[in-house]
Amino acid sequence: MPVRDDPAAVLTRLLHAIDDVDWGEVRACLADEVRTDYTELFGGEAETLPADELVERWKGLVPGFDATQHMTGPCLVDERDGGLVAQTHVRAYHRIGDAVWGVHGHYVVPLERTSAGWQIAGITLRLFYQEGDRDLPARAAERAGTSPRVTRRTTEARAGA
Repeated sequence: MPVRDDPAAVLTRLLHAIDDVDWGEVRACLADEVRTDYTELFGGEAETLPADELVERWKGLVPGFDATQHMTGPCLVDERDGGLVAQTHVRAYHRIGDAVWGVHGHYVVPLERTSAGWQIAGITLRLFYQEGDRDLPARAAERAGTSPRVTRRTTEARAGA
């Protein structure tokens, strides 16, 4: 079980788990409710939802990409309103075949101290710009249920590593 005492590491741990499609680890990084705000990227409204529902939404998208890679850093943690907030720039690449969709911005992530350690209570993406094929998320959503990616850990476990 990973140590969750480093508030700066929980965001990195979440993004690595998303890229590995390791849904158990993704869920472990999240508080029971998470406020998400991707309005600068997708429009709509910010919302607060149960972490399990958020993970299910990501399961309906992320496995449809052939690969994703979230690159961040450095992650800064500040006290704000009696709690901690992690912030970092992000470059997120999403690939299907030769098509790539890049999202570049800044994450603002309130953290919550729980009995399990630091967990993510919110995710806001401040969008700087996008590049590449902006239709890729729709294609990934169509593919997510039929061509899921397998995590490296799962592959290693099957091979007896």
